[in-house]
This record gives sequence, structure tokens and C-alpha cells, in this order.
Amino acid sequence: MIKTGMLRPKSASKYLLRFLLPGLVLLLASQSLAASRFSGLEGSPKLRSASAMIVAEDGSVIYGKDEHTVRPIASITKLMTAMVILDSGVDLQERITVTKDDRDLVQLTGSRLEYGAKLTREQMIMLSVMASENRAATALGRTFPGGLGAFVRQMNDKARALGMSQTRFADPAGLRVENQSTAADLALMADAALEYPLIRKASTTTRYEVRPYKGRGPLTYGNTNRLLKNATWDIDLSKTGYINEAGRCLVMQATIEGERIAIVLLDSFGKLTPFGDSNRLRKWLLAGER
Repeated sequence: MIKTGMLRPKSASKYLLRFLLPGLVLLLASQSLAASRFSGLEGSPKLRSASAMIVAEDGSVIYGKDEHTVRPIASITKLMTAMVILDSGVDLQERITVTKDDRDLVQLTGSRLEYGAKLTREQMIMLSVMASENRAATALGRTFPGGLGAFVRQMNDKARALGMSQTRFADPAGLRVENQSTAADLALMADAALEYPLIRKASTTTRYEVRPYKGRGPLTYGNTNRLLKNATWDIDLSKTGYINEAGRCLVMQATIEGERIAIVLLDSFGKLTPFGDSNRLRKWLLAGER
């Protein structure tokens, strides 16, 4: 053990700067980080979703319900699609064309983007995230360097890098039932997605207009999360999802009473259940906050 009293003044100063000051800074920082006002709440929000995960800004779990059960996640997948595109550094202003290869042969969903529709990658991200446009998401994966297979591999690599150990991706749009995760893993993904300004913008934009066809009028899209139009909600990130096998799904980052909260709801029965669960959750948080 080094005794500072045995050091010359100059050496002692160097020792303090190198060893003691960093530790003091970390100690003060940890003391200044207040615990969540929602920690230790009693009772239950009585959510109807099959799985749920509610995480405070400090990383503590406020509430969990079957949060480690692996389930299909439908279009929640598109958050990962957007992150992989943005991580890759591909030209967001390059226009890409929707082709027959982008049609949905799994769930047989329709699309307003006909074959030949041309939009920039940035616009495709906007439509994929805010309006859950399946052909837009598939086109992003298909035109990725190396093709669709390389894109899906990057999605799974990104999941592993984020610590999403129970997550597997099978396509960019979330149409295949093999796109699976847990509420706990999706809380990690929501936290990561929040770091991308374009994803935050896309997921919280309520109305967006594009012109994919030359000589024709614009197409106007709306956000699939109706809570964005509710003045009592302050939503920073949002993504909905639905296929029959997954039920209704919702992932959000929302600010409640000044604290950012991650909300994951999976396999909700009924079109409005995720939104009802979100309101029940918010009511429970506000009633029990410290």
C-alpha cells in the first residue's frame, strides 16, 4: 500500500489525480443517481397482455409478467431492421424500388406500395417504423449489401451484441412466426433503438406523406400507435406489432412524471388491449409513485 505521506508533494499530487480522484467522481455520480420514483410499488397493474416488462430509467425492473417467455414479436422486428440499416452506413438518400420480391407470401398482407414504387431508404425506414409498412421493410433488407440473407444475419448479430440471448430474427418485416423474443430482451432493444434520432422521429411521427410514383399524387400514412394522439402521454419511442401467432404487441419508451420508462407488452388479445394496458399501467404508476 502506498502512503501518500511518504511521497514528495509533486508525486503525491500525481497519485491523487491518478488513483483517488476518479474513484471520488464515480462515488459522487452514484450518489447523485436517484432511485426510480416508481420502485417498490405495491399491487399489480392488472395487465391483460400475456407478457409484460416495465423498466425504470435507472435500469431497475418496476414490473414483470412472464417476461422471459419466448413469443413471436411480429412487426416489433422492424426496430431491429431500422437499427441494422442505420449501423451499416448505406446511403439513406438512395432511392430503392419495390419489386415483386417484396410481396408478403407468409401472412398475405397487402400494401399501398405497388411494384415499381420508389422511395429513399430514409423514407422506407419512416414507413416501416411508423406505419409498419411490410414491403418497405422487406425492400430495405433485400437491397442490403449481400442481400436478404446477409441482412438477417446482421439482425441476429446485433441482437447478440445487445445481450438479447433469447431473440431470433427471420425476416426484416416480422411476418414470419420465427421472429421471436422475450419482453425482457425487447426492453434491451427499445433502449438501444432510443439512441437513433431517425428511429425516434419515425416512431413518434403521427402523419407522413410520400410520393413513390412519378406523375401521381402523394400517399399519406398514419402511425399505428393511437396513444401518440393522446395528450396525457409523452412518448419518446414507439412500435406496434401484430400477426395472429403473436397477438397484439407494443413497445414504448415514455416519459411519466419526468422519468423515462420502457414498456413492453406482448401477446395482447384484442385490437385495443395494448393501449388499454398502457393506460392501466400509467394509472398504476401514478397512483403508487413515491
